[in-house]
Amino acid sequence: MKHVILGNGPAGVIAAETLRRAAPTDDILLFGSEDAPPYSRMAIPYLLEGNIDESGTWLRKSPGHFDRLRIHEVRGRAVSLDSDGRRILFDDGHFESWDRLLIATGSHPVRPPIPGIDLPEVQTCWTLEDARAIARFATPGARVLQLGAGFIGCIIMEALAARGVELTVVEMGDRMVPRMMTPTAGGMIRKWVEDQGVRVVTNAGVSRIDCRASNDAPLDVTLSTGEVVVADLVIVAAGVAPNIAFLEATPVHVAKGVLVDDRLQTSVPGIFAAGDVAEAPDLFTGAHLVAAIQPNAADQARVAALNMAGHEARLKGVLAINVLDTLGLISSSFGQWWGEERERGGAGVEHVDASAYRYLSLQFKDDVLIGATSIGLTEHVGALRGLIHGRVRLGEWKERLLHSPLQFVDAYIARSQQPMALAR
Repeated sequence: MKHVILGNGPAGVIAAETLRRAAPTDDILLFGSEDAPPYSRMAIPYLLEGNIDESGTWLRKSPGHFDRLRIHEVRGRAVSLDSDGRRILFDDGHFESWDRLLIATGSHPVRPPIPGIDLPEVQTCWTLEDARAIARFATPGARVLQLGAGFIGCIIMEALAARGVELTVVEMGDRMVPRMMTPTAGGMIRKWVEDQGVRVVTNAGVSRIDCRASNDAPLDVTLSTGEVVVADLVIVAAGVAPNIAFLEATPVHVAKGVLVDDRLQTSVPGIFAAGDVAEAPDLFTGAHLVAAIQPNAADQARVAALNMAGHEARLKGVLAINVLDTLGLISSSFGQWWGEERERGGAGVEHVDASAYRYLSLQFKDDVLIGATSIGLTEHVGALRGLIHGRVRLGEWKERLLHSPLQFVDAYIARSQQPMALAR
């Protein structure tokens, strides 16, 4: 059997290693589109901070790791797919055949259609090449405007602060991290970063970016509010989108990402998908969603690889998990953190200690915890994930948590250890 894996990020690497264990004699080709060893994008901020060098971003640091596993590393970017002929055309003009195919092509940063977005001083922060460019511009005292205060933007913020820049963050939403934090939590994160010297502008976007006439700084950035901000560097952190262009005009079903079932198989037998590119069933609703986080990528990669090798494996369901360090303030969100309508059995509670930067939101459907948001609670938050992922029936503990949400660890110990407490 010949397995082709498109993408050498965490999903592709874990899938290749899982395949080798499950299918010792099969051929495995691992394709990467960048001129670099398989690396973690999440390590790039540490590179910019100077805590590691480029080799510190590599996913596997032992020399000859893939050679020893007989995983063939190949450089190439897929440009089209022939599902009937089981062939892929790559950007260098060569074709590759396969018996089983895994699409783990990941995602790319979104570049909004803003005039001036392609100027050399406007960068994304997604690849090692991006990191090298940012390092050239983001020198101590440089004026940096960051477009986006979502998950990726807040991770980048840590590295920029460490480089000693003068930072302004512009966010279209009404709060920071609007897609993983409640309004109260997002407001707390904003106050925290402003206290660290970062300027935050919400409910605003960037209208245009122009080269300045003077030598004082290269860019004038015009905000949707009409304000003009002078900048040496603009970093675009406006979200990511799956790499699926090469699947156009194929029978592989695509929505926001590549649609897969609980075996991670696409609409075409023998073709699987995992990681940022995959749109898999949600743990609670069964609706498909893209959950572009590394824990989900790893789980999906293992399940996909086992099925590619002829075993039977199924994904329990995608659980949204976000853990974020924003200038030293730890926050997290799990599952359906925004809650459920009361008419559908929803209920929720918040615990707020603004002065100590401690926050907890719990969201229930009937007596099951379906979502949670926390700030400043660095111990035992795994219990929140355990309750949500296990769909643990809380019974009387639901009412206790509605009155005293910080007892979630006690609830986890009391209920998750009882077999009858687990959801049917």
